[in-house]
Order: sequence, then structure tokens, then C-alpha cells
Amino acid sequence: MSPSFQPTRRAFIGAASACLFGMVGAPGTAAAATNAQRVVAAARRQVGVTLRYDPAYSVLAFPNGDVARVKGVCTDVVIRAFRDALGLDLQALVNADMRANFTAYPKNWGLSRPDRNIDHRRVPNLATFWRRRGASLPVTDNAADWRPGDIFTAMVNGRLPHTGIVSDRKDTTGTPLVLHNIGGGTREEDALFDHKLTGHFRWKV
Repeated sequence: MSPSFQPTRRAFIGAASACLFGMVGAPGTAAAATNAQRVVAAARRQVGVTLRYDPAYSVLAFPNGDVARVKGVCTDVVIRAFRDALGLDLQALVNADMRANFTAYPKNWGLSRPDRNIDHRRVPNLATFWRRRGASLPVTDNAADWRPGDIFTAMVNGRLPHTGIVSDRKDTTGTPLVLHNIGGGTREEDALFDHKLTGHFRWKV
């Protein structure tokens, strides 16, 4: 984590109890398994609720802002899972870090300052946030390297950033399923290696 990263108290509303435990700690620890499973379960609860993919810009409440759960994008699956499971608000956390360290984030959208309505819903910003938190792991095509609750980022058709959460369920070859919204709403499916992977994150919270 960058020494200059100083999240505000507001960014941690509802998160204090969750932060007492590492989502992924020493192998075999109960707290690690519990928090990872909570994140996976929270993502799975979105299946059948979020029914469509909608990338439209929306003005959100702050903190804990969200669009109607019937719709969303790939990042919303991750945002909602960590918020529902652990009380962690990526909207506020990313906004706090971007306000303090704006130059560390991508300039893909021509912005001159943070926008709390959309910044956390952009894959490159989330990837930057997790790298700054020390959550980055090597990207491999070895299924055994991916654990439940891990976050992946990928590039679809070489141009569209994508993200989702690794499931605790596997296909017949032992490859973990993923929970994501790549069109048509949140679903759980065998798609971890369908597109070029660009990031692997295990967020310790």
C-alpha cells in the first residue's frame, strides 16, 4: 500500500468489523475461508437479481451508492459482493485514494479530478486500487493458483476491460467457475480462461 494512502473515516463506514480479519491470510485459517466464502456467496446472490448489462453513466448516492440491482456492469458484481459480504464500500475507498493520489490512476477518460459516481465502476481504476493495496498476484493459466474470492481482470476482444470473482465451484477439469456480468446479467459459469487475463488480485482486508 502506498504510504500516502490515507482513507477517510467515511470510507470505512460499515467496514470496521470486517477489517478485523484478513480475507485471505495464512493457509488453512478459518477467518480467511470465512471471508472468502462470504464474498463468493454475496456474488452468487446476485444471480437472478441482476438481469442485464447496462454501462450507462449514473449519478449515485455517496457513500454506498449503487444503481438499481436489476442492472449493472462487471465491476458492480465485485462492488456489491464486497459491500454485502464485508461492509467494504469500494466507491468510498477508491474515491478516497484517488483524491489523495490522483496521478497514480489511469487517465483513460480525460478527467482532471475524481468522479465518485463512476471511478470505482471502471476496471482499470479497481485494478490500480488493488495493486496499491498490495493485492496483486502473478497471472497464470494454472487453475490451482486461483482461490475462491480472488478477483480476476481480463481484456475481452483485446479492447474491453472485464472483471469478476472466482467461485468456490469448479468444472469437471478442476478449473474454478467465475461470477461476473459479461452481458445478460450476473451469472456463474466456466469462463476464467475465456479471455486474456490481465490481473489476479487477492485483497487482504
